[in-house]
Amino acid sequence: MTDSIIHRGPDDEGFYESEFVSLGMRRLSIVDLATGHQPISNEDRTIWTVFNGEIYNYAGLRKNLEGRGHKFSTDHSDTEVVVHLYEEFGDEWPRIAGVNGMFGLAIWDARKSRLLLYRDRSGKKPLYYSVVDHDIVFASEIKALLYHPAVSKDIDHGALFNYFLMKNTSAPNTAFKAVKQVLPGSYMVWEENKGIDVKFYWKLDFTPTNKDITEEEAIKYLYDLLSDSVAVRMNCDVPYGAYLSGGVDSSAVVALMNANQHASVKTFCLGYEDASEGQFKGKTQDVEYARMMAKMLGTEHHEYIISAGQFAESMPDIVSAFDEPFSGTVSTFFLSTLIKQHVKVALSGDGADELFGSYLSHRLAVPIENWERIKNMGKKGLADLSEEEVDTLKPFVSPERFAFMSSVSETDLPAWRYSLSVFKKDELKELLTDDFLEAAGEAVDGNPYSSLVSIGTASDALNKVLEIDQRELLPNQVLPFVDRLSMAHSVEVRCPYLDYRIVEFVNRLPGGMKIKNGVEKYIHKKALANMLPADLLSRPKEGFVQPIYSWMHSSLKEWIKDRLVCLPGQVFDRSRVSRYMAMLDSGDTSVNAKIWNLVCFGIWWELSAK
Repeated sequence: MTDSIIHRGPDDEGFYESEFVSLGMRRLSIVDLATGHQPISNEDRTIWTVFNGEIYNYAGLRKNLEGRGHKFSTDHSDTEVVVHLYEEFGDEWPRIAGVNGMFGLAIWDARKSRLLLYRDRSGKKPLYYSVVDHDIVFASEIKALLYHPAVSKDIDHGALFNYFLMKNTSAPNTAFKAVKQVLPGSYMVWEENKGIDVKFYWKLDFTPTNKDITEEEAIKYLYDLLSDSVAVRMNCDVPYGAYLSGGVDSSAVVALMNANQHASVKTFCLGYEDASEGQFKGKTQDVEYARMMAKMLGTEHHEYIISAGQFAESMPDIVSAFDEPFSGTVSTFFLSTLIKQHVKVALSGDGADELFGSYLSHRLAVPIENWERIKNMGKKGLADLSEEEVDTLKPFVSPERFAFMSSVSETDLPAWRYSLSVFKKDELKELLTDDFLEAAGEAVDGNPYSSLVSIGTASDALNKVLEIDQRELLPNQVLPFVDRLSMAHSVEVRCPYLDYRIVEFVNRLPGGMKIKNGVEKYIHKKALANMLPADLLSRPKEGFVQPIYSWMHSSLKEWIKDRLVCLPGQVFDRSRVSRYMAMLDSGDTSVNAKIWNLVCFGIWWELSAK
């Protein structure tokens, strides 16, 4: 099992076995290279841990524990802090001690014969498990669990149905019935003959909204938090660098890193060979802005330029890294091949979009709320609106944008958010076979956003949508591509924006500070105004995504069609697939996301069959 995830830890391996438990791990040595071997125990060897991730504030935690009488055997291992925190504070040690980090870890308490599994607050590090007979098996990746002879490989049709809606499966479910995920911010207690008890030491909370804070106060506090968050993530015993994609978020991280060290920061950017047109125009601008920022900040800048052929050739390895179908962003895989040649650790700007608002659903939230209110006044179109009313619909005020916004607008948040899914329910009922639909059960007629809204805490329109994405999109799509595709190359990515202090502060800010007068990430950009060039701050978001939608209509068109032909007949109605192929042939771009979703599923299906 551990050999299957050697990419997550090529530097070392370790095992602990007793009558009741077997622990194994692969180590990517980042902190305390000489004495940080795992598994690690407490003084009397009654508490053991295996740990994937980093505790950024371990030094202060260790000092506090030493003051309470705890004895440490390592020089400065962050892992050893875990067993003593558990010893001192009990099950909820991450919350009580204020642990700042990313982790998927297990603790074996031999005194009580109990196993505890923990996952960090945002879900940066993965942790999967399977209950087999009366035992539990756990691992950082699904592939390790599937090597266990007792773990079933039967697929979960309901989880896969949701993949066709959302580009990914959603925790706690996975593509396999027997395999589940530990949820972000939770811990699981397993005791023989008692089963599993799931508890939360931390939950997303957008209450109470901090309505009294001024814009100036929010700007200063946010800047100080972000600066400290970057600084603590630069603490490691190996070379480190940063993504520099040419956008605001990665540029801010690099600028703050630059302020915290004298040597040049190593920065990394991904580009594409194709001509600067269509989807590639923005990608060319990414490279140009990254070069501009690298020059301005004096970084040691590196670029990796890939071709469409490289992309297609690598897709099986990319999908294999997830162990599940995935049709979201995969650019990290290629950039990590470059990063690995220079550093072991890289800081990134991931998480900022979900905190401050920039995606289509974020931009729609307030305009839809305002349009539904205006419609109730009997007004039917742009021509009926006053100038003030038009302003409330920004940025959907051109005839084309207004037409789109009004076409998806509904008073019910789960309904309009669902309308942005890759496939609609009726489309899937035609595309998928009857056997598949029957096996998918309740997922076929459900709306995954309904349950997310029902447990929401936010009160204003934008924050409600941001909370949905922090519960679903961030841990189930964004952070998996950050973690799996970097760790596939033995690179650790750290995300300063997901420091829990930042998350808690920003989530309590009013939505009007996040998107204001159509300006995305408003308060974030204001906090960076003295650090970054004005033209960069005003640049439209490009996103760290691969230009597959352009490729599928040009250099990769035949490859795409070959993949569609190979889709499994036990899952898909071939006549409906043929219709999508015909639409691709005609140059219809409305099916781009659907076709890519199908292609990625097909690659996963073939890999799983092997």
